[in-house]
Amino acid sequence: MNSRRLSHLKLPSAFALLAIAGFSVAATSRPSRAQGAADLQARVAELKESSAKNKQALAQYTWKETVKIILKGEEKKTEHFQVHQGPDGKPVKTSLDPAPAAQDASGGRGGRLKEHVVEKKKEEYKEYADQMKELAQHYVPPDKDAIQEAFQKGNISIVPGGDIPGEVKLVIHNYYRPGDSVTLRFDKNQKQLQAISIATYMNDPKDAMNLTVAFGRLPDGVNHVSAVTIEGVSKQLTVNTTNSDYQKM
Repeated sequence: MNSRRLSHLKLPSAFALLAIAGFSVAATSRPSRAQGAADLQARVAELKESSAKNKQALAQYTWKETVKIILKGEEKKTEHFQVHQGPDGKPVKTSLDPAPAAQDASGGRGGRLKEHVVEKKKEEYKEYADQMKELAQHYVPPDKDAIQEAFQKGNISIVPGGDIPGEVKLVIHNYYRPGDSVTLRFDKNQKQLQAISIATYMNDPKDAMNLTVAFGRLPDGVNHVSAVTIEGVSKQLTVNTTNSDYQKM
């Protein structure tokens, strides 16, 4: 029997071995994928439960909020508010700052013109800062229904690299705007959020906005947003918000 005939006889055996090997790899990977999916589902369920529980608990509290608006590295304005949750779950704010003093109408035409220009610029950055804060409310705190929708669409995943033991990183794409990204650091032992990083944009994708959110814990275990930094990249405008002095109503 010549070598060509022998090689033809050996081919089926080779294909059989390859098929067996492929089946073994597939069989081994199935439990791994299933385990990953089950782990993701469990973390999402914990995150949703934690978000809903803390939102309900915070409805019993009032707290102070300090907002600093910084333009190109220079602090332009500081505001203070007393805050509580409204019936719709959104924050209700009452200003703690005194009413602004009346502008002195005296002075020449040049002085009044300069004041007008300055006031107009102030209004522009304040309006933009207000738009930034309004957009941030769609991300912070995370909404359990939006999290569930992201899970159902396959837009949420677990990534390795937690900074502390028991920490899990969940990444959500297309959370509120197409192409945005939300990274949540979740303590699966405490069942509480530790921090959030968000990359999104204003009305135009070229007008980027970045947010970093830190969380704190009250003595009774309630998890709350302790600090938010919003960065409007194109305007070089930053809004720093800190929450403190939580008191039960």
